[in-house]
Amino acid sequence: MVLEYRSPDWDRYVMNYREPFKQIEPLEQEIRVVDEALAALKHAGILPHTDYDREKFLAHRKEVAEKFEIPWTAITPRMHRLIYAINAILQPKVMVAAGIFCGFTFICNAGAAVGQGKCYDAKRLVGIEIKPEEAARAERNVRSLTDDPTVEIIAADAVEVLANFDDTIDLLYLDADGAGKNGKGVYLDILLAAWDKLRSGSVILAHNSVNLAHQLKHYLEFVRNPQNCRASVNVVIDGEGLEVSMK
Repeated sequence: MVLEYRSPDWDRYVMNYREPFKQIEPLEQEIRVVDEALAALKHAGILPHTDYDREKFLAHRKEVAEKFEIPWTAITPRMHRLIYAINAILQPKVMVAAGIFCGFTFICNAGAAVGQGKCYDAKRLVGIEIKPEEAARAERNVRSLTDDPTVEIIAADAVEVLANFDDTIDLLYLDADGAGKNGKGVYLDILLAAWDKLRSGSVILAHNSVNLAHQLKHYLEFVRNPQNCRASVNVVIDGEGLEVSMK
Protein backbone atom coordinates (compact mmCIF):
# COMPACT_ATOMS: atom_id res chain seq x y z
CA MET A 1 0.00 0.00 0.00
CA VAL A 2 1.30 3.45 -0.96
CA LEU A 3 1.14 6.02 1.84
CA GLU A 4 -0.25 9.23 0.42
CA TYR A 5 -1.61 12.67 1.21
CA ARG A 6 -3.72 14.02 -1.65
CA SER A 7 -5.38 17.42 -1.48
CA PRO A 8 -8.91 17.41 -2.96
CA ASP A 9 -8.01 20.02 -5.58
CA TRP A 10 -4.50 18.89 -6.53
CA ASP A 11 -5.45 18.42 -10.20
CA ARG A 12 -7.16 21.82 -10.43
CA TYR A 13 -4.32 23.73 -8.78
CA VAL A 14 -2.36 24.99 -11.79
CA MET A 15 0.32 27.66 -12.12
CA ASN A 16 2.09 29.42 -14.98
CA TYR A 17 5.66 28.05 -14.89
CA ARG A 18 6.98 31.50 -15.84
CA GLU A 19 5.19 33.24 -12.97
CA PRO A 20 6.26 31.29 -9.89
CA PHE A 21 5.21 33.94 -7.38
CA LYS A 22 1.81 34.80 -8.80
CA GLN A 23 -0.88 34.11 -6.21
CA ILE A 24 -3.04 31.19 -7.30
CA GLU A 25 -5.28 30.87 -4.28
CA PRO A 26 -5.94 32.65 -0.97
CA LEU A 27 -2.94 32.39 1.34
CA GLU A 28 -5.09 30.71 3.98
CA GLN A 29 -5.88 27.90 1.55
CA GLU A 30 -2.20 27.40 0.68
CA ILE A 31 -1.35 27.21 4.38
CA ARG A 32 -4.18 24.80 5.12
CA VAL A 33 -3.17 22.35 2.37
CA VAL A 34 0.49 22.40 3.39
CA ASP A 35 -0.43 22.01 7.06
CA GLU A 36 -2.44 18.91 6.18
CA ALA A 37 0.51 17.51 4.21
CA LEU A 38 2.87 18.16 7.13
CA ALA A 39 0.43 16.42 9.48
CA ALA A 40 0.47 13.37 7.20
CA LEU A 41 4.27 13.33 7.30
CA LYS A 42 4.22 13.60 11.09
CA HIS A 43 1.71 10.73 11.27
CA ALA A 44 4.06 8.62 9.13
CA GLY A 45 6.91 9.32 11.56
CA ILE A 46 8.95 11.36 9.08
CA LEU A 47 8.53 14.70 10.85
CA PRO A 48 8.76 15.16 14.62
CA HIS A 49 6.23 18.03 14.56
CA THR A 50 4.57 20.42 12.10
CA ASP A 51 5.59 23.83 13.46
CA TYR A 52 7.48 26.36 11.34
CA ASP A 53 7.62 30.16 11.26
CA ARG A 54 5.14 31.27 8.62
CA GLU A 55 6.28 34.89 8.74
CA LYS A 56 9.89 33.88 8.10
CA PHE A 57 8.69 31.85 5.13
CA LEU A 58 6.89 34.86 3.68
CA ALA A 59 10.00 37.00 4.19
CA HIS A 60 12.03 34.30 2.41
CA ARG A 61 9.55 34.11 -0.48
CA LYS A 62 9.55 37.91 -0.91
CA GLU A 63 13.35 38.06 -0.89
CA VAL A 64 13.70 35.30 -3.49
CA ALA A 65 11.02 36.87 -5.70
CA GLU A 66 12.89 40.17 -5.63
CA LYS A 67 16.43 38.87 -6.15
CA PHE A 68 16.33 35.65 -8.17
CA GLU A 69 16.39 35.32 -11.96
CA ILE A 70 14.03 32.40 -12.62
CA PRO A 71 13.33 31.70 -16.32
CA TRP A 72 10.73 29.07 -15.35
CA THR A 73 10.02 26.56 -12.62
CA ALA A 74 7.57 23.75 -11.88
CA ILE A 75 7.79 24.46 -8.13
CA THR A 76 4.35 25.79 -7.23
CA PRO A 77 3.77 28.15 -4.28
CA ARG A 78 2.35 25.21 -2.30
CA MET A 79 5.41 23.10 -3.05
CA HIS A 80 7.74 25.98 -2.21
CA ARG A 81 6.11 26.32 1.21
CA LEU A 82 6.14 22.57 1.81
CA ILE A 83 9.84 22.15 0.98
CA TYR A 84 10.82 25.15 3.09
CA ALA A 85 8.69 23.90 5.99
CA ILE A 86 10.21 20.41 5.90
CA ASN A 87 13.70 21.90 6.09
CA ALA A 88 12.67 24.38 8.80
CA ILE A 89 11.24 21.53 10.89
CA LEU A 90 14.04 19.00 10.36
CA GLN A 91 16.86 21.59 10.36
CA PRO A 92 19.33 19.40 8.45
CA LYS A 93 22.95 20.18 9.25
CA VAL A 94 23.97 18.90 5.81
CA MET A 95 21.49 19.39 2.97
CA VAL A 96 22.22 18.36 -0.61
CA ALA A 97 20.00 19.31 -3.56
CA ALA A 98 20.68 17.52 -6.87
CA GLY A 99 19.39 19.13 -10.04
CA ILE A 100 18.94 22.76 -9.01
CA PHE A 101 18.68 24.43 -12.46
CA CYS A 102 18.73 28.20 -11.74
CA GLY A 103 18.98 27.69 -7.98
CA PHE A 104 15.32 28.07 -7.04
CA THR A 105 14.89 24.47 -5.90
CA PHE A 106 18.09 24.82 -3.91
CA ILE A 107 16.89 27.91 -2.06
CA CYS A 108 13.47 26.34 -1.41
CA ASN A 109 15.43 23.92 0.78
CA ALA A 110 18.34 26.09 1.94
CA GLY A 111 16.15 29.12 2.63
CA ALA A 112 15.43 27.80 6.11
CA ALA A 113 19.13 28.28 6.92
CA VAL A 114 20.11 31.45 5.01
CA GLY A 115 18.64 34.84 4.14
CA GLN A 116 15.42 36.31 5.50
CA GLY A 117 13.92 32.86 6.10
CA LYS A 118 16.76 31.64 8.29
CA CYS A 119 15.62 29.81 11.41
CA TYR A 120 18.67 27.63 12.20
CA ASP A 121 22.40 27.23 11.53
CA ALA A 122 23.49 24.65 8.96
CA LYS A 123 26.91 23.08 8.47
CA ARG A 124 26.79 22.55 4.68
CA LEU A 125 24.20 23.46 2.05
CA VAL A 126 25.17 21.90 -1.27
CA GLY A 127 23.52 22.46 -4.64
CA ILE A 128 24.53 20.37 -7.68
CA GLU A 129 23.69 21.25 -11.29
CA ILE A 130 25.16 19.41 -14.29
CA LYS A 131 24.77 22.31 -16.76
CA PRO A 132 27.62 24.80 -16.16
CA GLU A 133 25.64 27.82 -17.37
CA GLU A 134 22.75 27.04 -15.03
CA ALA A 135 25.10 26.32 -12.14
CA ALA A 136 26.63 29.76 -12.76
CA ARG A 137 23.17 31.35 -12.73
CA ALA A 138 22.32 29.46 -9.54
CA GLU A 139 25.52 30.78 -7.97
CA ARG A 140 24.62 34.36 -8.95
CA ASN A 141 21.09 33.98 -7.66
CA VAL A 142 22.09 32.49 -4.34
CA ARG A 143 24.91 35.00 -3.80
CA SER A 144 22.48 37.87 -4.42
CA LEU A 145 20.74 36.66 -1.27
CA THR A 146 23.59 35.43 0.94
CA ASP A 147 27.36 35.20 1.21
CA ASP A 148 27.05 32.43 3.79
CA PRO A 149 30.17 30.19 3.53
CA THR A 150 28.09 27.08 4.27
CA VAL A 151 26.61 27.35 0.75
CA GLU A 152 28.28 25.40 -2.08
CA ILE A 153 27.07 25.37 -5.70
CA ILE A 154 28.77 22.65 -7.73
CA ALA A 155 28.69 22.32 -11.54
CA ALA A 156 28.99 18.55 -11.99
CA ASP A 157 27.18 15.23 -12.32
CA ALA A 158 25.34 14.55 -9.06
CA VAL A 159 26.06 10.81 -9.22
CA GLU A 160 29.80 11.47 -9.34
CA VAL A 161 29.68 14.16 -6.65
CA LEU A 162 27.69 12.02 -4.22
CA ALA A 163 29.73 8.88 -4.85
CA ASN A 164 32.70 10.82 -3.49
CA PHE A 165 30.89 12.97 -0.92
CA ASP A 166 32.82 13.23 2.34
CA ASP A 167 30.06 14.03 4.82
CA THR A 168 26.87 12.63 6.32
CA ILE A 169 23.76 13.88 4.53
CA ASP A 170 20.71 14.72 6.65
CA LEU A 171 18.40 15.74 3.81
CA LEU A 172 18.71 14.93 0.09
CA TYR A 173 16.53 16.70 -2.48
CA LEU A 174 16.20 15.19 -5.98
CA ASP A 175 15.09 17.10 -9.07
CA ALA A 176 17.67 16.14 -11.71
CA ASP A 177 17.18 14.90 -15.27
CA GLY A 178 19.22 12.07 -16.75
CA ALA A 179 20.38 11.85 -20.33
CA GLY A 180 18.22 10.30 -23.05
CA LYS A 181 15.20 8.26 -22.06
CA ASN A 182 16.33 7.84 -18.45
CA GLY A 183 15.00 11.26 -17.46
CA LYS A 184 13.91 11.36 -13.83
CA GLY A 185 14.95 7.72 -13.54
CA VAL A 186 18.36 9.14 -12.63
CA TYR A 187 16.96 9.77 -9.14
CA LEU A 188 17.66 6.15 -8.21
CA ASP A 189 21.24 6.40 -9.49
CA ILE A 190 21.78 9.54 -7.41
CA LEU A 191 20.17 8.02 -4.33
CA LEU A 192 22.27 4.87 -4.55
CA ALA A 193 25.43 6.95 -4.95
CA ALA A 194 24.50 8.83 -1.77
CA TRP A 195 23.08 5.86 0.13
CA ASP A 196 26.03 5.16 2.42
CA LYS A 197 26.25 8.87 3.29
CA LEU A 198 22.63 8.98 4.47
CA ARG A 199 22.25 8.14 8.15
CA SER A 200 19.34 6.27 9.65
CA GLY A 201 16.63 8.93 9.89
CA SER A 202 17.83 11.00 6.94
CA VAL A 203 15.05 12.30 4.69
CA ILE A 204 14.88 12.20 0.89
CA LEU A 205 12.62 14.51 -1.13
CA ALA A 206 11.88 13.57 -4.74
CA HIS A 207 10.00 16.04 -6.94
CA ASN A 208 7.70 14.89 -9.79
CA SER A 209 6.29 11.86 -7.97
CA VAL A 210 2.97 12.35 -9.78
CA ASN A 211 3.45 13.73 -13.29
CA LEU A 212 6.59 11.69 -13.98
CA ALA A 213 5.81 8.64 -11.85
CA HIS A 214 6.38 6.41 -14.89
CA GLN A 215 9.99 7.58 -15.12
CA LEU A 216 10.36 7.17 -11.34
CA LYS A 217 8.96 3.62 -11.27
CA HIS A 218 12.15 1.95 -10.02
CA TYR A 219 12.97 4.82 -7.66
CA LEU A 220 9.51 4.69 -6.10
CA GLU A 221 9.67 0.92 -5.76
CA PHE A 222 12.98 1.30 -3.92
CA VAL A 223 11.94 3.97 -1.40
CA ARG A 224 8.53 2.37 -0.80
CA ASN A 225 10.18 -0.94 0.07
CA PRO A 226 10.27 -1.14 3.89
CA GLN A 227 13.58 -2.97 3.66
CA ASN A 228 15.10 0.27 2.34
CA CYS A 229 13.11 3.13 3.89
CA ARG A 230 11.18 3.05 7.15
CA ALA A 231 8.50 5.32 5.66
CA SER A 232 7.66 6.97 2.34
CA VAL A 233 4.71 9.26 1.61
CA ASN A 234 3.54 10.55 -1.76
CA VAL A 235 2.50 14.15 -1.12
CA VAL A 236 0.09 15.21 -3.86
CA ILE A 237 -0.68 18.90 -3.43
CA ASP A 238 -0.26 19.82 -7.10
CA GLY A 239 0.22 18.10 -10.45
CA GLU A 240 3.93 17.50 -9.81
CA GLY A 241 3.96 15.79 -6.41
CA LEU A 242 6.71 15.14 -3.87
CA GLU A 243 7.75 11.73 -2.54
CA VAL A 244 9.04 12.18 1.03
CA SER A 245 11.01 9.22 2.37
CA MET A 246 12.95 8.44 5.55
CA LYS A 247 15.87 6.04 5.54
